[in-house]
Amino acid sequence: MAELPYLQSEERLDQFLDDFEKAKIPFSDWTHSAHIAMACCYLFKLPKRELLDTVRRNIRNYNVKGGGKNTDTSGYHETLTVLWLWVLAEFLDGLPEGGHRIDAVRKAVERYSGNRLYSDYYSYDVSKSVEARNIWVEPDLRVLPEEGCPFEI
Repeated sequence: MAELPYLQSEERLDQFLDDFEKAKIPFSDWTHSAHIAMACCYLFKLPKRELLDTVRRNIRNYNVKGGGKNTDTSGYHETLTVLWLWVLAEFLDGLPEGGHRIDAVRKAVERYSGNRLYSDYYSYDVSKSVEARNIWVEPDLRVLPEEGCPFEI
């Protein structure tokens, strides 16, 4: 995997998150890897009770400020956002303690950047449904960890 600019240093990662929050990242650079890095940054930064609301608000804001829309067929997707936050939280929790945030984010991006994980958990009809886009829908193909969601839904 080629080195992504925002994974070069802690400072670049902080700037990346700030640019995301200000909707300064071009849509062409808003890749799956960028989504993963953003989610990891928030998992490190925010208390569990604030995580989903902040991510939800900032993705929606980014979409609108970039000229996109959040509708029943495009933009923000609640179920996929919750799924990815859940999986990434579990992944980060499984890393050895005491490591640097940048290293953890690099590992998450390396592990998941080419992965469309949702197809392991959701059938096509469920993942593409209006309901799943608008509210959290439990997976229909694979069960998430029994201990429950590591943040507040």
